[in-house]
Amino acid sequence: MIDSLPAGGRDVVYWDSKLPGFGVRVYPSGVKVYLVQTRADGKSRRLTVGRHGLITANEARKRAARIIADIKAGKEPAPRNGASPADASPTIAEVAARYMTEHVAVLCKPMTQLQCRSILDRHLLPVLGGERLGEIGRGRVASLHHGLRETPIMANKVLELLSRLFKMAELWEIAPEGGNPCRFVRKFKERGRERFLSDEEFRRLGRALGELEAEGRVPPDIVGAFRLLMLTGCRKSEILTLRWDEVDLRAGEIQLRDAKTGARAVAISPSARRVLEGLARVARSPWVFPGKKPGRHYQNLNMPWRLIRARAGLDDVRIHDLRHSFASRALALGETLPMIGKLLGHKKVQTTARYAHLARDSVKASAARVAESLRADLEGAAEGARKGGLVPRGGIEPPTRGFSVLCSTD
Repeated sequence: MIDSLPAGGRDVVYWDSKLPGFGVRVYPSGVKVYLVQTRADGKSRRLTVGRHGLITANEARKRAARIIADIKAGKEPAPRNGASPADASPTIAEVAARYMTEHVAVLCKPMTQLQCRSILDRHLLPVLGGERLGEIGRGRVASLHHGLRETPIMANKVLELLSRLFKMAELWEIAPEGGNPCRFVRKFKERGRERFLSDEEFRRLGRALGELEAEGRVPPDIVGAFRLLMLTGCRKSEILTLRWDEVDLRAGEIQLRDAKTGARAVAISPSARRVLEGLARVARSPWVFPGKKPGRHYQNLNMPWRLIRARAGLDDVRIHDLRHSFASRALALGETLPMIGKLLGHKKVQTTARYAHLARDSVKASAARVAESLRADLEGAAEGARKGGLVPRGGIEPPTRGFSVLCSTD
């Protein structure tokens, strides 16, 4: 019966008809967890009993009966398979360490690992690291989230990571009573930032790159990296981690083995080919853009970018905006959204859909060009008809039954 309980769009608790206060929570993911809810000293208590599949319904009911009896007698239930009181649950720091070791390090890409580590070290651990899961309620989470309101995107990322820690703790059966408090905190609205370079801004950027390279203030290989970013639409990480054995100039392709969305091919245009051919190769280094340390690739483009954009007068432009501008230019040239998604390596259609409004602008411009062309032909026909005396000034009239009468009178 428990196996057949359906998973929906939100958590649902089904209560037992035999033992009041004993139930099973069904999560949208399909995970089913037995729980107990009872009252003592005027306060409601809810504790996790265990996960379905690891214990049976009968065993969970027996444990629940003991937990209820302990609470009614004023005793604190002994920790058992996740039915931990607040003071027996692990700390956020302990769960985070296990999460980074068993999940992130095994399943996530290096960039994701760095992001998780950064969020933990900068926002979560300094505030909640020493607190136990059972001590953290909805208000505590809401306060942390609200405190980061000036950076709403980061606030939402902190909330998501904290929620994942609670979910993994539940999966490991060390979750506290009361479930995941992050579920009840509403995320901030995120406004997507869009910045596309105009033709003139691209020219200024090109001049800045040439001048700074000639002055020796930006190394030629870094200038090449920025030119490749603009000419391919690749992500910064894809360019920085590019290996020479992934570059096939004969086939005209870059075969990225481990891009953000998996392996993909990037076409090499003639201009991108000239950039790659002009780069110097470092002996015994597999990287197209090797770093200063032997065996390492270049790690960061932020410092040279600040210098470049200042020279070009583009202080509000991020490196990632070069990728957006590549898509914008492709749409302006008439490429379709599916083709843009393929050029950028998008795995989901929804990711490319952010450029839909630009596609509409292209469609409007195309419709205007067609309409203007037709208008010229129509006005030319109207002028010819007026000269023949067939149409009154001010417009074109279709032939009518009175046309023969008009001809006869003429």
